[in-house]
Amino acid sequence: MMLENVNPKTAAKDLIEVENLVKYYPVKGGVLRRVVAQVKAVDDVSFTIKEGETLGLVGESGCGKSTIAHTMLGLIPHTSGSMKFNGQTVFSSSGGKITQQMRRNMQIVFQDPYASLDPRLPIGESIAEGLRIHKIGSNQQRFEMVMNVLKKVGMEDYHAMRYPHEFSGGQRQRIGIARALVLNPKFIVLDEPVSALDVSIQAQVLNILRDLQRQLGLTYLFVAHNLAVVEHISDRVAVMYLGKIVEITDRETLFRNPLHPYTQALMSAIPIPDPRMRRERIILQGDVPSPLNPPAGCRFHPRCPIAKEECSRVEPELRQLRPEHFVACHFAEQFVK
Repeated sequence: MMLENVNPKTAAKDLIEVENLVKYYPVKGGVLRRVVAQVKAVDDVSFTIKEGETLGLVGESGCGKSTIAHTMLGLIPHTSGSMKFNGQTVFSSSGGKITQQMRRNMQIVFQDPYASLDPRLPIGESIAEGLRIHKIGSNQQRFEMVMNVLKKVGMEDYHAMRYPHEFSGGQRQRIGIARALVLNPKFIVLDEPVSALDVSIQAQVLNILRDLQRQLGLTYLFVAHNLAVVEHISDRVAVMYLGKIVEITDRETLFRNPLHPYTQALMSAIPIPDPRMRRERIILQGDVPSPLNPPAGCRFHPRCPIAKEECSRVEPELRQLRPEHFVACHFAEQFVK
């Protein structure tokens, strides 16, 4: 009897299910400060993340990546849409606050490792703060938990008594990871966790994150704009443009054969570490439109090299062109290899 070779991450169940997520910011004007317009930061976004998987979320600055991450965790209220964690509703269109137990299962590592730490507290107390809020353990048990999690991120016991300003950027980001891990979550949002670090330190932090994922069975949403970093750590990648996901598939397929013109332009900007090789660069014309007044039809069509008249009228659906490869483009079939 032959056993089929199954990728455990592919066979895993969906831990996170986001459906039709919308986040608009009202713009007020006039003497009475009435709402006169809406900034469409995230506009009808749906995706899933499997248990033990890392989903990379990429795109230009201002496309809505961090807004999605913060909305998923309830750090900012959603406008509409729903999200499920392990089959349980986190929030729905009818609103409602995220429960404390749910918050314990979902944590975040912020982009700025210094601004996210209280400069007045020793880092041991900062890490233990979540344990106190959730009323986990006695003082001695919390101390032991903090020491244990510091070791997991490659730091020593005596570091717990030091203040944030006494650490380097890479060390502070390790502290941020320890603070997220101490509650033993299942899902962690990594909001550009290495963008403020030197390249050599980036590699160390990324390797720590991958080791922790294997050891603890963690699930990640990795928000970034550096495609080389995303390629290193992600299992699947979702590409965003102006509040919408335009392409989503596994990492290898995306980097080998991207189908959306915007994704192709992003890929063309990745440096090749060989001076004898050159990649044909795709230069997009014009600027990113404002989310306050996005273009009709396909939001990318004013800058798209293959746009046709239909693109300015009809908004493309995110449709499947290959197994587990979804693209929001009317004419993406021509790029399938």
